[in-house]
Amino acid sequence: MPVVSLPYKYLERLCGSDRKTIIDHLPMIGSDIERILEDQVDVEFFPSRVDLYSTEGVARAMRGFLGIETGEEIYLVNPSSITFSVDENLRDVRPYIGSAVIRDVNLDNEAIISLMGVQEALHWVVGRGRAKVAIGVHDLDKVSPPFRYYGAPVSRSFIPLDYDREMTLAEIMEEHPKGRDYSHIVKDKPVMPLIEDANGNVLSFPPIINGELTRVTESSKNLLLDVTGTDERAVMTALRVLCTTLITAGGRCESVEVNGVVMPDLSPSLRNIDVPSCNRLLGTGFSAEEIADILEKMRYGAEKAGDTTVLVRIPCYRADIMHEWDVYEDVAIGAGFSNLDARLPATFATGHEHPVNALASAIRDICTGLGYLEVMPFTLSNEDVMYTRMQREPDPAALRVLHPISEEQTLVRTDLLPLLLDLLRINKRRELPQRIFHTGDVVLSMQTFQKLALASTHTGADFSEAFATADALMRELGISYTTAESTDPAFIPGRAADIMVDGMKAGTFGEIHPGVLNRFDIDQPVSGIEIDLHLLFPGQRETKS
Repeated sequence: MPVVSLPYKYLERLCGSDRKTIIDHLPMIGSDIERILEDQVDVEFFPSRVDLYSTEGVARAMRGFLGIETGEEIYLVNPSSITFSVDENLRDVRPYIGSAVIRDVNLDNEAIISLMGVQEALHWVVGRGRAKVAIGVHDLDKVSPPFRYYGAPVSRSFIPLDYDREMTLAEIMEEHPKGRDYSHIVKDKPVMPLIEDANGNVLSFPPIINGELTRVTESSKNLLLDVTGTDERAVMTALRVLCTTLITAGGRCESVEVNGVVMPDLSPSLRNIDVPSCNRLLGTGFSAEEIADILEKMRYGAEKAGDTTVLVRIPCYRADIMHEWDVYEDVAIGAGFSNLDARLPATFATGHEHPVNALASAIRDICTGLGYLEVMPFTLSNEDVMYTRMQREPDPAALRVLHPISEEQTLVRTDLLPLLLDLLRINKRRELPQRIFHTGDVVLSMQTFQKLALASTHTGADFSEAFATADALMRELGISYTTAESTDPAFIPGRAADIMVDGMKAGTFGEIHPGVLNRFDIDQPVSGIEIDLHLLFPGQRETKS
């Protein structure tokens, strides 16, 4: 989870309360305080609460929680004449763009730092490292509408942020620090996404870098926002969070027309909340009026719609509200968990650890003892990560998502090692060595069972390391095994071996193939291990519907 830095002076000014009161109540709205410094407090929030990844968002929530300002915040969007055109040649590259104008902002240094922080948090949490969503913030007074979003050749040039000379898009991808970090997202595309104004001035080369021309400074008063990406829903989520953050900071929002569509839409969504269901889940006896008052404290619009119903207006920045239960959780937070009565269950029972969990716990102890750090990759993945980048043929037994919400989540994971390699890609700029592992469920042929994967990257990662780790693991598990030469295309031929248990292939270890490393944009050697635990322990196999 990203760490959000909250400078005291800016936070106190926006919140209307003193720092001690704010710090004392931060854990009550769901934050984990990392450190308390002289000038700021650093906190973490769950990734679902992207609206709290800024000083402005925290201040908005805190004003409600402290009773300074309750109820929904009304976000007005005034019309403007500013338009964006989007070219068809971006359809298969980076097709979606959201935009808005923010007028009359007052950006001091702390406000700019907060703005940069929420950008980066959104890039990570919503944008998946800018692959899904990338954000640009520009000084509107330095460019001229209308604006064009189109696919440009790599020979197109402009002055990128933090540079004083023109560079071609190809040079930016090779030489600019942001280009080296994010060029893998677009470098294989037929054209490069580019935003320019009516005079041909370049505003942004998403998802890599903005232009120096539109740099935002303390003297900037009017801002143009662009949010580009491959997922329309994620693009609009990031746009709403960014707009509401800047409105809370004192700006005024104006609309932008993108290919005939007026945006942003900052209106709330409506939902009816069942009072008995809420009380049953929380173990409370709140009336409809009390629940409405509590939700107002949590910055919802809420009013009694009957003895058993509350009409709730959900703020546009609350992308995490997907079910009534999410609202019930905010009722509990607003009421204060310490104020909820604790009651013993009516029935007592004794339980035993599930054999699958017991095995997983033992494996975690062994892997951490071998110097590996546990990670928690997502359950959903896609064919590109699972198979194409691994140089493996797609498995027809994979369970595919019928209506995926993004191209990154199209199937349930069938292996774990590809997900570890993707995490190594994300963390490639971190210090080495990196040794990670994960044990968890995979699904094949509608059956769920456990697998284990380990990956190690550093200059000396090789077959010997993988062999030593696999041997220690099998020895600690008390499993007798033999090895056989592996033909898995994800590993280097001659530097990989299959783990054979009772004549069956139960896993593979070795040195990852350079072609796989290139596809994952990993520039250091990687040794890897993957094991089918249900083949080591047939009695641990678990089938789920």
